[in-house]
Amino acid sequence: MASLEPWNATRAAGIVGELKLLEGATLPILHALQETFGYVDADAVPMIADALNLSRAEVHGCLTFYHDFRREPPAGHRHVKLCRAEACQAMGSDQLHGEILSRMGCDWHGTSADGVTVEPVYCLGLCANAPAALVDDEPLARLTADSLDAALKEARA
Repeated sequence: MASLEPWNATRAAGIVGELKLLEGATLPILHALQETFGYVDADAVPMIADALNLSRAEVHGCLTFYHDFRREPPAGHRHVKLCRAEACQAMGSDQLHGEILSRMGCDWHGTSADGVTVEPVYCLGLCANAPAALVDDEPLARLTADSLDAALKEARA
């Protein structure tokens, strides 16, 4: 995972200013803020709304609708997103997720002792290769608890 900057309103305003002229700029701005700071600070909502001539409610609605956006700084330095959609469930993800969470010693949205935050997501688009996960935004198909351990160890090396 790339190094994250601490929240900075001036830097955020620069990002918003750079992207505000894009067609459908809300999502690119939210993604850029999260890539930079690791989350989208509440102070960004009025900033984005003003720049795009939207209501704060519209921006807040977009921010909260998509599960991928965090509204608080991430607790861990590594992130695992486990798919909970139907194709993954059909391939045994519920039991697999239980094993993974047990091994990590945390629950959904929790962070393991070694700094890995686990989040549920609903469809990664890897349905033909279910169950699936993202490890620091890198896809991992045909997931097993052991393959997840290996991916986390490989990323540490």
